[in-house]
Amino acid sequence: MSAHCQLTGRAPAFGNRISHSHRRTKRRFNPNIQTKRYWLPSERRYVRLRLSTRGIKTVDVIGIEAAVARIRARGEKI
Repeated sequence: MSAHCQLTGRAPAFGNRISHSHRRTKRRFNPNIQTKRYWLPSERRYVRLRLSTRGIKTVDVIGIEAAVARIRARGEKI
């Protein structure tokens, strides 16, 4: 499964690994993706979301209902 956040859309970033001799090779910076289960009261069921740690904090602030609405507005299935 790809390392991207369902809420914020954060995806891997790419850069260079630089050795002591200053040779460069490609590397990948993965976001900290966690699988979290939330109770969705409007649908009376649990939903499993793959969120970055920033996305988890966002859900804590705006609430799960608003977060699910944002995810569905982006066109992702839950």
